[in-house]
Amino acid sequence: MLMTSPDSVAKLQYGPSDFRVLKPGSHVLCAVTGEAIPLEALRYWSARHQEAYVSAEVATRRLLDQA
Repeated sequence: MLMTSPDSVAKLQYGPSDFRVLKPGSHVLCAVTGEAIPLEALRYWSARHQEAYVSAEVATRRLLDQA
């Protein structure tokens, strides 16, 4: 079993409905707030921009700002 540090940032490849772990870690960082998002709690991301978001509200705000 691959062990990761409790504070290590994972590197992911985001797809339209799932993500692939490229580098193991315990969390990713929200592209807008910088807040740590545990991988098991990650629900919002952009496959187009390859970014993770901490909440639906933050994701919507980011995507509207980029339009």
